[in-house]
Amino acid sequence: MTKCLTSTNCVLFFNSFKLSSFLPFSIQFQSVITLPPPPSSCERLSIASVMDASRSELAKELPLCLDPTMVEEYTSLSKVLAKFSSIPSISKAWVFKSDNGKVSKAMFSINQPNVLANKMRKSLLSASLRKNGASAINFEWSPFPIELPGVALMVSSPSGSKLLMVRNPENDSPTKLEIWGPSALEKEFHISQSIHGSIYSDGWFEGVSWNSDETLIAYVAEEPSPPKSIFSSFGYKSEGSGDKDCNSWKALGDWEEGWGECYVNKRRPTIFVISVESGEVRAVEGIKKSLSAGQVIWTPATESSRQNLVFVGWSSDSRKFGMKYCYNRPCALYVACSPFNELTGDGIDQRPKKDTEVVNVTQGVNSAFSPLFSPDGKFLVFLSAQASIDTGAHSATNSLHRIDWPSDGNPNLPSKIVDVVSIVIRPDDGCFPGLYCTEFLSNPWLSDGNTIILSSIWGSTQVILSVDILSGNVLRITPHDSSSSWNLLSLDADNIIAVCSNLVEVPKIKYGLKESSTSASWSWQDVSGPTFSFSKEVESLLSPLQFSIMKVPVKGGSGNTLAGASKPFEAIFVSPKGEKNESCNPLIVVLHGGPHSVFTTGFSKSLAFLSSIGFNLLIVNYRGSLGFGEEAIQSLPGNIGSQDVGDVLTAIDYIIDMKLADPSKITVLGGSHGGFLTTHLIGQAPEKFAAAAARNPVCNLALMVGTSDIPDWCFVESYGVEGNAKYTDAPTMEHLSVLYDKSPIAHINKVKTPTLFLIGAKDLRVPSSNGLQYAQALKERGVATKIIVFPEDIHAIDKPQSDFESFLNIGVWFKKYCK
Repeated sequence: MTKCLTSTNCVLFFNSFKLSSFLPFSIQFQSVITLPPPPSSCERLSIASVMDASRSELAKELPLCLDPTMVEEYTSLSKVLAKFSSIPSISKAWVFKSDNGKVSKAMFSINQPNVLANKMRKSLLSASLRKNGASAINFEWSPFPIELPGVALMVSSPSGSKLLMVRNPENDSPTKLEIWGPSALEKEFHISQSIHGSIYSDGWFEGVSWNSDETLIAYVAEEPSPPKSIFSSFGYKSEGSGDKDCNSWKALGDWEEGWGECYVNKRRPTIFVISVESGEVRAVEGIKKSLSAGQVIWTPATESSRQNLVFVGWSSDSRKFGMKYCYNRPCALYVACSPFNELTGDGIDQRPKKDTEVVNVTQGVNSAFSPLFSPDGKFLVFLSAQASIDTGAHSATNSLHRIDWPSDGNPNLPSKIVDVVSIVIRPDDGCFPGLYCTEFLSNPWLSDGNTIILSSIWGSTQVILSVDILSGNVLRITPHDSSSSWNLLSLDADNIIAVCSNLVEVPKIKYGLKESSTSASWSWQDVSGPTFSFSKEVESLLSPLQFSIMKVPVKGGSGNTLAGASKPFEAIFVSPKGEKNESCNPLIVVLHGGPHSVFTTGFSKSLAFLSSIGFNLLIVNYRGSLGFGEEAIQSLPGNIGSQDVGDVLTAIDYIIDMKLADPSKITVLGGSHGGFLTTHLIGQAPEKFAAAAARNPVCNLALMVGTSDIPDWCFVESYGVEGNAKYTDAPTMEHLSVLYDKSPIAHINKVKTPTLFLIGAKDLRVPSSNGLQYAQALKERGVATKIIVFPEDIHAIDKPQSDFESFLNIGVWFKKYCK
């Protein structure tokens, strides 16, 4: 449940490995571990003490309930983890051409956990790109990165001459927009919360767009809150008073539903436009209150003075289900008029009322997002998750479409929607498995004007693809013999800047040189630079390790009528090089959430830590994972708790038969739906596992359905496609019985495995009551249980300190039971 439960956006990339996605943790498994707060009477350790204190000092600080062996483990493992947790990641990159066209300038946005401050540190690193002849590139890096405290978004203008920086407000302070030129800050605007709230920077509703002449910027921000009633000790006040009046208070007013996990305070995303010259801000008119707007872009410039906007709209006529990681929410593309069109000299808006009406340009399609115009303005391209809409699966195989855009900028309705890349139902072995991409670069076009470059999932790897929007031709342009994962960062003309990584190597920047104007192939070069140069100690820990992608045959037939479900699924195996069969390391079985998500071979700090401290990893992409075609995905809904559990047990037996695992030293780790599988496995195969760890696990669907922000997920995954029709906010006893029987708690009486629970107290996706109920029930039955609750964390448990404590405790817990 991660994209739904996790984000496919394909994300396991080069960032951290966040077990968080929808429900579980899925495509992004972030890494930072936290020292487990010892049992009730024990005093909690500080991260600083664990990382810096000598063993003798640490022993004095630890409570008596921790034995010297645990002191030793906490001390040694925390030092190893600290080396991994400080590794930076590149989130975005921009490339700008110089006036002479011979040198490109690049900027890289760098994220690095600041564990002590419990925040993510953001910085900017620059480089000059010089070509050495026709087949080599040299990056000349700036000496140091520049930290960007408080910056939520950075967006360059079309010409590359200006850079917008957004600083969102804290408490009741205004939003700040800064316009930077080549050498200095040119303009700064402070926008009060009476105009709008924070600007969206979440990567989903988020949309910031400069118009072509760089005079206007459109963006998505929270609609201002309506006025509140005022009360004092004498009762209701008919006239308002100042915010600082200590003799009165504001009433709470009517409850307004937000968009769930990560968006609890985001109720109505709204489009605003600011004039770069005057700083005046106007809301876009004509958007119904029931429509939440996002991903706004400007339409191509025309001879007419009018400028329009295209945006994605999500309807919320009935209720707002959780949006994060969930692509099964109906949405469409709309065209709206700029609020700065046709103003008179005195600033009065003279537009006819009909020009403020919003028009749906993707009628007949229930999912349309990530709009993008071709460089010549002739085509509007967009992605669709129609398969998710039709089946209810929170994430599935996407498709790519285009609309011919009229030269006058006014689309003819109904628009003709052309399929560019269709859904792949059942891919042939080694062939394109379908599109698993949820967004584009701001400028993903090659110089031919028809070809898009994007990242997508291909089995257990992430690859870079080229897509011709006229012919629909799809090519895999990263090396076919590479089992690493590739994340697209930016284009430099027809050349590509990407990050390449795998589970046993830290990420490296790669530069892809297009071999010729007529060729569809690129030669890839390593880029030397300071980005990861300080991680030599990490490299020494990882250098003895290797990984491979295994094809695991489905045991005893597919048990499923879909042909795509009978094909082998994949598992990634990490172990020391030349490990002898008779002395295998203890094994951690790692399970992604979603369940419609995927673990790729991309670098994960948390998994690298676990493999570096003496564990082999078996990372299972069970049937239902993304990247293997639509039929494989749809084989799982209705079969959770059986098909997915069976696949994991099959994968474990597969490597045991290959003498790659010691059956007495197997542990299991998962979050969200991965936690669902973890707790199912220790109930259905109670003799199989020496220890388990579950992060925000789904343990009782009958409880979750009444408390989660995505109760519909419970029905779809339990019943299959028919769950869409069965869903109700008032489930019957029959419904609750089915949900309970599909849940791990139905097998709790068989559990013997010592289990660690990591719970985010503010999780709306899988509320803490789910994991806590199951954990307390294990305690009641005398099973060794440890519970760590993170008071300020949500589903992802990705605050730097929480991440650190989580995986440190996982390492210590597994070490304890795999002696």
